[in-house]
This record gives sequence, structure tokens and C-alpha cells, in this order.
Amino acid sequence: MACVAALFASPALLPFPSTTSSTASASASCSCRLRLRPAVVARAPREQPRGRRALRRFDEVEGVSKKRRGIGGGSGAGGSPPSSSRRDRGLAVDFKESQVADFDDLEEDKFLNAVVKVYCTHIAPDYGLPWQKQRQHSSSGSAFMIGDGKLLTNAHCVEHDTQVKVKRRGDDKKYIAKVLARGTECDLALLSVENEEFWRGTEALNFGRLPCLQDSVTVVGYPLGGDTISVTKGVVSRIEVTPYAHGTSDLLGIQIDAAINPGNSGGPAFNEQGECIGVAFQVYRSDEAENIGYVIPTTVVSHFLNDYQKNGKYTGFPCLGVLLQKLENPALRESLKVPSSEGVLVRRVEPTAPASSVLRKGDVIVSFDGTSVGCEATVPFRSTERIAFRYLTSQKYAGDIAQLGIIRDGNSMKVQTILQPRKHLVPFHVEGGQPSYLIVAGLVFTPLTEPFIEEECEDTLGVISPLPC
Repeated sequence: MACVAALFASPALLPFPSTTSSTASASASCSCRLRLRPAVVARAPREQPRGRRALRRFDEVEGVSKKRRGIGGGSGAGGSPPSSSRRDRGLAVDFKESQVADFDDLEEDKFLNAVVKVYCTHIAPDYGLPWQKQRQHSSSGSAFMIGDGKLLTNAHCVEHDTQVKVKRRGDDKKYIAKVLARGTECDLALLSVENEEFWRGTEALNFGRLPCLQDSVTVVGYPLGGDTISVTKGVVSRIEVTPYAHGTSDLLGIQIDAAINPGNSGGPAFNEQGECIGVAFQVYRSDEAENIGYVIPTTVVSHFLNDYQKNGKYTGFPCLGVLLQKLENPALRESLKVPSSEGVLVRRVEPTAPASSVLRKGDVIVSFDGTSVGCEATVPFRSTERIAFRYLTSQKYAGDIAQLGIIRDGNSMKVQTILQPRKHLVPFHVEGGQPSYLIVAGLVFTPLTEPFIEEECEDTLGVISPLPC
């Protein structure tokens, strides 16, 4: 699938240079100021790997915001402990500490105790020198219990892991965890802990519905700034299809104004009913904006979990494999013989996509499974909203069949196609972690991948990979 990429001198002939060309996260190749960063932070300083992307991840986080127990005044009833009192200028003031936590505090502890801290040791491969690895480093993030002996966290929290441990709130013992599945596109990972002691007295979180705008949201995790659990609050600011910094797809995302810091990655976000509405995973860093964090909604989470349960592994989110263009221009619609202000133009069809057998350049897609597609590449969403067309394909699973309504040369017709995950000619992630290589006649060949391009800083290679729907 990958192209043969690089030519190097064999180590037996010419040694590779030991210096690494490091690039700051705000790479010169990125002209925009938008930076989406997964919220996780490295615990120990280490040598910066070469060619880091502008989309960076952090791996540790902790800060505390703990609710103080109530302090009540007044005389106590019979059997209550004596209160300390003092008289000052004829005023009697009684101080009596509350002995019983109120019901709200008990309910709060239920979902807080389901959030755990994740400790991960990473050894990333060296794509420029594929026979060796980079220095070991450690990081920490957050995760939460979803039942059946499993935890949910972000994929970037356990990327290139060699050991993963988790620790419950209020416990000093760390337990070994195993990574069951990674969804690089949706930035989710499924963990399991075999030790029964870890699960004793715990309760799994319940997933809630997709929130509405202005709904209150509470983010819980272990960010930088302390060792105990942290709670931040805000509201839902926006719900739309969002680029995922760690993955390669645009999926549904929830924008919130609650603080998300390095280490919050993998932590749950709750609504007012204590239900989990998503997973904190990235923030927007810019000089022109602040308080913009993102949460993976439960619709994406359920897709990931159902995919794993159905196939025993993560297979990915399917796509049509086409490059689309909006049809806002009336003259363009007229030339394509589109009677109304609807539909999107197919600019290119990937030859490896199943849709290449039924779609061709110049077709206009006007509906997807009976849902009309607007000229701005949007579809109806909930009651009064619209959302990007990509949302419809992301609700499907690999192997599902979609019915498309198209206009070709002025004629309306219906076609069917199988949806499959996109096959990248230049992969964004290397399966198995360690890149392969081949030495022939003193030359080293390794597959061309995005991590290799970033490490070698070969911005002039001209590899352009548009995101299809």
C-alpha cells in the first residue's frame, strides 16, 4: 500500500548522521494559526523528536478543585457533639462542623471514583533510522470505567506504549492495564485490567445523549498542576464535524469552554445528570482565541465500541472515497443541469474506493440514504441545525451499503455503493508501530509514511492528501 520512499546509505557503508533536525510545533510549513492539540503531557523532559507536527499531543495533567464540605451554624439537637462558641461584644457565634455529607456529595463521588489516572511508558520508532527506536519517555492522562472490566481513554495517551498502568482515585497502588483496541481516527483506546482488586466496589459510568447548545458540562481528569483529580465546568459552545488532531478524519465533535489542559485527555465530560456525554481529547491554541476545548461525543464513542464488539478489533470509519466541491454558484449548477440549489459536485473518485465503480467525475450527489444534501455540502441535523455531509458517512460501519441519489448529465438516478475505510497511499500511522525496511546494495528502503516525512522535514516532497467524505 505504501510507496517505497527513502534512499539512505547503509550503516555498513556510510553512517547516518547522529544529529536530528528538530522543528518547533509551530512549523513553518503550517501557515495558519490553528493548532489542535490532544490534551496529554510528557512527564519527563526528553530530546525533541525531529520534525514534530504542528498538531501536538500532551500526556499528563492534574489539578484540583474540590468541593468543601458544608459548615453549618446554630444549636445542635440532642446527641450532637457540643459546639464551640465565643462571645464578642455581646454577639454569640457558634461554630459546628457538619458531621454528615449531603446527598449531592455522595452522588458526586460515584462518578468521580470511576475516573482513573493513566501512566504510560512510550518508546516511539525512529522512522529515519528504522532499525532503532527513540528514547523512552513516560506520560500520564485520564481514563474512566465503562463496565465489563474495561476502561476508555484516548489513543494518543497509549501510543507506542510498552507499559500501561492505572491508578484509582484515593488509592496508592498502580495496576497493569492492557490495550485491547486503538482507534487512531477517532482517538479512542480500550483498556482492560485483569486484577479483580482494581474493580472492587466500583461502578461504571452511564453514557448520555448528545447535548444541546448551552448545556452545562463538567470535565473530570488528572491534568497538570497537582496529583489529585480535577474538575472544571463550562457549557457546550458548538457541535459540528471537527478535524481530529491525532487521527486522519473529520468526525463529530463537541466544543466546550471548560478548561482542558494536558493530562485531561481520556477523561469524561458529564452533563447535569451525571451522565457521560463524551471524552476530552484536544484544545484549540491560538493568539486570537481562548477557552476552546473539544470532546468526543457519545455517538463516536458508541461507534468505536460497537465496531470492536462486532469485529473483535477496530476497523475504522468508512468513507465514500470522493473529493467534493460545493455548488453555491448558480452558473455552475446551470451548466451541470442541476434544477435546484442542492447537491455537491464530485471532483475526483479514488480508484481504490468501491464507489469508483458507480461514481465518476462530474456527478452531482443530491441525496444520501434518502437525506437531501445541500449545495454547501451540509445535511439536516436535529431539528433546526445543519451539519457537514461527512457526518452521514461517519454513522455507517465498514461494509455497509449506502444509496446515493445523483444527477449525471442532467439525468437523475439512484446508485448503491459499499462503504469502506479509506486506504491511504501514504499512511498517517504505521500498523504495528515499527516501520519495515530493506537493505539492497548499500541502500536502505523504507515505506513512505507521514511520520517519516515529518521526521525528515521533507516538505518539498509534494505529497498532497485531500480529505475525502
